Parts: sequence; structure tokens; C-alpha cells
Amino acid sequence: MSSQDRRSVLLLTFLYVLQGIPLGLAGSVPYILTARKVSYTAQGTFSFVFWPFSLKLLWAPLVDSIYSARFGRRKSWLIPVQFGLAAAMTTLASYTDWLLGENPPGPVRVLPLAAGFFSLTFLAATQDIAVDGWALTMLSRRNVAWASGCNSVGQTAGYFIAYVLFLALESADFCNTWLRSRPEPVGLVSLSGFLRFWGLVFLGTTFCLLFRREESTSSSNSSSEVDNDNLGVRETYAILAKVMRLRPVLLYLFCLCLLKSAFAAADGMTGLKLIEAGVPKERLALLGVVVTPFQLVLPVLLSRHVGNRPLSLYTKSALPRLLLGLLFAGLVWITPRFKSAHDASYPWHYFLLVTVAYLAHQVFMYAMFVSQMAFHAKVSDPNVGGTYMTLLNTVTNLAGSAPVTFLLFVVDYISIKSCSTPSLESESSCITLVDGYYIQSGLCFILGIVVLLRIRATFRRLESLPLEHWKVT
Repeated sequence: MSSQDRRSVLLLTFLYVLQGIPLGLAGSVPYILTARKVSYTAQGTFSFVFWPFSLKLLWAPLVDSIYSARFGRRKSWLIPVQFGLAAAMTTLASYTDWLLGENPPGPVRVLPLAAGFFSLTFLAATQDIAVDGWALTMLSRRNVAWASGCNSVGQTAGYFIAYVLFLALESADFCNTWLRSRPEPVGLVSLSGFLRFWGLVFLGTTFCLLFRREESTSSSNSSSEVDNDNLGVRETYAILAKVMRLRPVLLYLFCLCLLKSAFAAADGMTGLKLIEAGVPKERLALLGVVVTPFQLVLPVLLSRHVGNRPLSLYTKSALPRLLLGLLFAGLVWITPRFKSAHDASYPWHYFLLVTVAYLAHQVFMYAMFVSQMAFHAKVSDPNVGGTYMTLLNTVTNLAGSAPVTFLLFVVDYISIKSCSTPSLESESSCITLVDGYYIQSGLCFILGIVVLLRIRATFRRLESLPLEHWKVT
């Protein structure tokens, strides 16, 4: 690898690390909100923060087609977007104490908090579009495959920093136990301080990028980049409309969306319920220390077992994942029984049980992800560049995030409670008899089994179709 490509790999990896910071922070905030006894309806409102990465295809053609040739095709978006991220982080840092109801003391203001983090993830998703495109011209032809590795490693590292590391250092209990000789009531870092620091990092990085020369698009080493250059905004949206009218695509996405809905309760609510049951949020976050190496290795190992019928692996992995959803519900139910009456701590074997269950879940989740991506690559029409595959990925990502938002909104309403009648001396109080999470877990399992039994044959037919049935023209 040439010295120029080595520098480009380092730059791309760092840009993807920056991209992972807003995502990791967005993932950590729901744990902070749960610790502050925020309702699940409010959690549902905040979950819209995760939607931009599932919807970025809607504005990706604009990022690819509208630019200043003098300034650079990718820098025309990357520079203002990163300045926007720096400004949004710095501004949000000034209001986090007020938004979280800490200074001055008051209720958590979820809606403006969600709006602030939505702006971060929206800008990060736009940065992702620009960096993905720049990677194709920044690296030489023989090294362009390194772009996906930079993406995977960089985003994972950024997410780890802003999720695992932040939640650990934000926790007073963790810092007092492991990092301090004298206990203090707060952690080593705060959300406002963390946001302000990374806002400055974004600002400094963006000033440096101003002096980085962008490679000419005309000398691109990637044929897919050239193909995309010939597509304007109107042509790109027209292709998307044509893809969505293909019958195999509609049938495939309908079946996939139904099945992915069955995992919403386990994927989106289990961690919140464990924190509600008393498990320290930083201890759950530290599972990432064990899980992150597996997340890096699993896609490589599993890709060898996909074969020519990737949807076969997808359906085979779905049943164990559904069963693990029931296991997660059982884990939440027995969690209070592990809690020490003396100091409210949990024994090491409880966290070992959680870690093993979560690792098993990751294996089957990544098996489904790798097989899904392999099928998308197999059927995508090469004549329309990456637009076809991006559309399939976008819809399936949205199918994973939208059901979680819905379940968060309704979980409080379907819980079975017994409430006392208010009197002059006291307000009414309610005791939860059956948590809506368990109802949702059971319904999701039943839905998953029914859908899985019905779509096996459908998936086999779709895999057997000639590739001409999947082409736009």
C-alpha cells in the first residue's frame, strides 16, 4: 500500500470514528432517561432519533448530485455538515443540564432533547453519505476495498467511545469503585462536557479538512462512482420508484418487515427493562467490552457460511433469535431475585448469564444481517449502481427501528395495573400486575413463529427466481 493510501485509510477511519460519536451518545441517552424514571412513551419520542440513518436514502441523491466542482464534490457537503455537528454539539452541551432536569431541578424535557439529538444523527447520516462517496476516489483501485473496513472499525470505535466509555465515566458508582480513592457524588465526565469536547474535535477536524485536496471525480478509480455521476437527482428518484414497483421486491420487503417486527421487544426494550429492574446502566454498557471484538469478527466468520442461498441461513437463524427473545423476557423477570438486599448489587454470575445470553443473540443477529446483505448484493441490478442495494438496506433498517418506536409508545398502555383510589391525605398509586413488556414479548414471539412458517416457502421461491425478475429494465 502506498503512503498516500495509508494516510487516506487513517483519515477515513477517523472520519468514521467521528460519525460513531453521535450514534453512541444517542444510544446511551435512553439508559440515562430510564435511570431518571422517564415514561416509555417519552422513550418512544426519543427513539425517533435513530430514524435518520434508516431514511438517509431520501436525501442521498441530493448529496450526490448537488455540489461545487471548485470546492470538491464531497467537501461541498462534508465541511458544512461537520461545522453543523460542531455547532449542534456545543449548543446542546449548554442546555443538557436543563433538558435533563438537573440544573435547575425539574422534569426531563424529552421533546427538545430528542430534537437536539435528532439534529446530530441527521447530520451524522449526511456525513456518512459524503464520506462513503469520498472513499471511492480517495483510495486507489487496488485498495478501495479498505473503505468498508474503515467504516466498520471506525464506526464501532466511535460508538464504543460514546456509549461504553461515556456511560462508565459518567457513572459516579463506577468511578468511585474503580478510578477514585475518595468517593464523589458525580462521575468523571458529564453529558454536557462530553458533547462540548467532541464539538471541539469536530471543529478542529473540519478546519484541517479545508486544506485537504479532494481527488477529481473524473479520475475516480471506481466504476460505480462513474455510473452514479451520470445519474441526476430526477433519474435517481425515478430508479427508486421503478425498484419499488417490482413484484419480487415488494413481496420480499413485505415478508422481511413482518419478520423483523417480531424482534422489536427483545432488541429495543430489554436493556431499558433491566435498568428499570435495578441493574446499573454502566454495567450493561460494559458488556460492550466483551461484545465489541465479537461484533468485528462475526461478519467475517459468518460470511463463509452464506452460500448460494443466503435466505436459507436467514430463516434458520430467525427461530433461535425468537427463542432468545423469550429468554430475555425471562431474564428481566428473574433479575430482581439476584439483587442483594444488603447493598442492591448483583453477583458476578448474574452478569455472566447476561453476557452469555447477549453473545448468543449477537451470533444469530449477525447471521441474519450477513445473509440479508448477501441476498441484497445477489439480486441488486448492477446497471443502476448502488442505488438498488441502498434502497433494500434502507427499507430493512427502517423495519427494525419503526416497530421499536411503536412498542415504546404502547407498552405503558397495555400494562395491567391495580390503582388505589386517591384520598384527601394521599394521591393515587398504582402497582403493575403484568408489565406490558412481557405481553409484547409473547405477542412478538407468536407473530415471529406464524410469519416464519409462512415465509419459508416464499423465500425459497424468491431465491429461485432468475435474476432478470429483479432487474429494473
